[in-house]
Order: sequence, then structure tokens, then C-alpha cells
Amino acid sequence: MHCTDACVIPFPAGDTSIRRMALGAREMGFDSLVAFGAEPGVYHGITIVKGVQLEGMEIRQILGAMKRAKSDSSLICANAGDNSFNRALMNIPGIRVLRNLHASPKKSFDQVTARMASDKRVAVDIDLSSLIQLRGSARQKAIQRYSDAVMLQDKFGFPFTLSTGARSILEMRSGRDMKALCTLIDLPESGVEDALRAVGTLCNPEGPVKVVQ
Repeated sequence: MHCTDACVIPFPAGDTSIRRMALGAREMGFDSLVAFGAEPGVYHGITIVKGVQLEGMEIRQILGAMKRAKSDSSLICANAGDNSFNRALMNIPGIRVLRNLHASPKKSFDQVTARMASDKRVAVDIDLSSLIQLRGSARQKAIQRYSDAVMLQDKFGFPFTLSTGARSILEMRSGRDMKALCTLIDLPESGVEDALRAVGTLCNPEGPVKVVQ
């Protein structure tokens, strides 16, 4: 997996089937998608990784959800919270991605948390939908959160992933579009390319992948 959108949400939660999203992804130059609410497989030559989102703002809720999550062939993600919550997440084996940093409190991801993310190889997801859909102060907050994360990543070297959160084919974006959007947060082209490749090193599905014609 060399070019991955780290979050799409196909039907029934979204508006477009995973097969149609896979076809669109292939046309946009991707070779894989992380799909939330879909099973792993290969459609139109596109590898589908099952994404699992852990909900809850208490660590005990996260630990309970981890026990219920099927970790095989899955990329397990958790929403960012305050600083102490995020540090605790770093110590839970199996969590691979910290999502929705743009919606977390100020200083929720500091140098200590960044170093922990680097040591544990937990990625920070850059949700590009926040840069597209949000307006006003909410958008400025998202830009600032991710810009701060870029500076910390330059120092500590934790991984980034890039996602669109697309619920329909119309919300999907090409690699070129992603690079353009990432100029808003000062992530260089080389950083974008690394982020597009990151899922391949974060998630190593076990067992055969079902191929669907």
C-alpha cells in the first residue's frame, strides 16, 4: 500500500458503495483505502483495509472497546481528547491512529505526547475534510492544530496519515488535491507522500485478503 486515503465511510453510513469508492480511488491514483464500516477485501484492484473507530472519552471505555474490536486486518483508531487522555491512549497496545486532533482542546498534543507517539509508532491523522468543510474560527482552529502537529512531527518523527472522511464519491480527493490542501498547514510535499504511504506500515493484515470481482 503506497497511496492510501486513511478514512472513507461507504454505504450504509455513507452515500456510496465501497465498490464505487474503490473505482474512484483507482481513477485518482490510490491503491488502497481505509474504510470504516466495511470488511477488508480488494475491489477494482484497490486494497480495502477495515477501519475501526473507538468511541468514548474515558480510558475504561476505550479498553472495553479494544476487547470487542477485531484487530486482525483492521486499523484501530481513537479520537483525540485532552492531553492526559491522549498520553494514556499512547500506552494502549493496538491503537494505531489518533484521529480528529483538530477537534481536541488546545495543547492536547504537546512535546511529551508527540515523543510517545513516535516511540509507540502511533500516527496522527490529518482530516482534510476539516480544512474543506469547516468555516470561520472552527477552520482556523483546525489549521492551527495541524500546523502545530507538523512542527512537532518535524522534531519527533511520528507518522501522519491523510484522510478525507469521504461519505460519497464526490467528497473523495486526489493525491494532488491533498498536496494542495496540506500547504495550508505547512506540510511539505515529501511529508504528504510519507503520510500517504503510512497505512502500509501501520496495518499488516493477517490471513488472506478476499478478492471481489
